[in-house]
Amino acid sequence: MSFTVFLKLVEIQTKIASLFPFLLGVLFSAYYFSEFDLSNTILFFVAMILFDMTTTAINNLMDFKKAKDDHYRKNTNIIGQAGISKKSVVRLILFMLLLSAALGILLVYQTSILLFAIGAVCFGIGIFYTYGPIPISRTPLGEILSGLTMGFGIFFISVFINDTNSDLVHIAFDGAEFLLGGNMLDIFSVFFVSLPTVFLIANIMLANNTCDLEEDIANHRFTLPFYIGKEKAVQLFNLLMFFCYAVIAVSVLLGYLHPIMLGIFLTSPLIKKNLNAYNEKQIKRETFVVAIKNIVLFSSVEVLLLTISLFFK
Repeated sequence: MSFTVFLKLVEIQTKIASLFPFLLGVLFSAYYFSEFDLSNTILFFVAMILFDMTTTAINNLMDFKKAKDDHYRKNTNIIGQAGISKKSVVRLILFMLLLSAALGILLVYQTSILLFAIGAVCFGIGIFYTYGPIPISRTPLGEILSGLTMGFGIFFISVFINDTNSDLVHIAFDGAEFLLGGNMLDIFSVFFVSLPTVFLIANIMLANNTCDLEEDIANHRFTLPFYIGKEKAVQLFNLLMFFCYAVIAVSVLLGYLHPIMLGIFLTSPLIKKNLNAYNEKQIKRETFVVAIKNIVLFSSVEVLLLTISLFFK
């Protein structure tokens, strides 16, 4: 398998969906909690990217195996296009999965056993998102769980691994007894500030499923747009984008973010232009990119403004 084929198999261009909640989580930890641990941050980043690539490879493998349409299998799926053997894909998946798990265990050793539980949930959702008799991605729960797992899960872990004082959530053992503690207000602040990435990542899946609706039905994938209809799926896509701005405004009012974050509203004309193009037609090769453009534009400016916020704290 060539390196170019590998990058296509793991869809390296989509890893930006993991990068933004990671960066925003680290920056929010530095801004709101004044906490930052470089070694933990680097370790988590590598484990996160490896696991993200693993789930994408699993998704492509399962789509190839379960496809009812021979044209899709041979001409659209990268495994069929490149003529990769399924065994080599499985070996690659196992290698990346074991390596990311090993790095995750090392991170647990350096932080807290709680990270093992949090990571196990994320691992489980990530694997069964595309694997099993009925993968999550083929159900109406795909948008919700992908948004929460990546948008909130990665954001939360990015804060948690930098929480060297264990103020966010912690566990203490005394023989057979244990005591779980934490700060509900701090946990809520992390959840609330992560919501824009939750919505933006959910929108990537929503746009993908809306554009692929007819093809998905032919391949027995019954996603959210199948159940609510294409028109309502498009309306939801717009609504989630508008909610991103509302969350930033409320976060500033609550004191979670610096007022400079309101500069995010300067992106609204470009976002509106993107939405208009998507609302006009939902064609994969033409307008699916709107979901990618929106997360890149909105989250890039969010990262920039949050970085600047550190100097005004």
